[in-house]
Amino acid sequence: MFYENEFAGWGHVVFKSHYPHFAENNIPEIQNFDIIPPFRKRGIGSALVEVLEEAAFSRSNSIGIGFGLYASYGTAQRLYVKRGYIPDGRGVMYNDLPVEPGSQVCIDDELVLYLIKSK
Repeated sequence: MFYENEFAGWGHVVFKSHYPHFAENNIPEIQNFDIIPPFRKRGIGSALVEVLEEAAFSRSNSIGIGFGLYASYGTAQRLYVKRGYIPDGRGVMYNDLPVEPGSQVCIDDELVLYLIKSK
């Protein structure tokens, strides 16, 4: 995505997700979504998500997205909630597998909460 002729961010829709719940239910997933920090808080992320949603909704009634749980993902977390995404109800995942109560995992990019949005 470009903003005033400058590259500002990227993202894509995967129609066959690696996350088992999305794959089993043919839910496309937004992946690798990022807006370069100096371009955040200008509506660019929302505009890009809208384009990605249109692509997904042309083939499905639902779309999914996952995000990390540490502070670097804070802006994205807020954006997805504002756009109507809700948790898929399966809890926190690590490497796309459920994190069991009492277990220990590393807080890194593999610790994810998946969200879903329907038309």
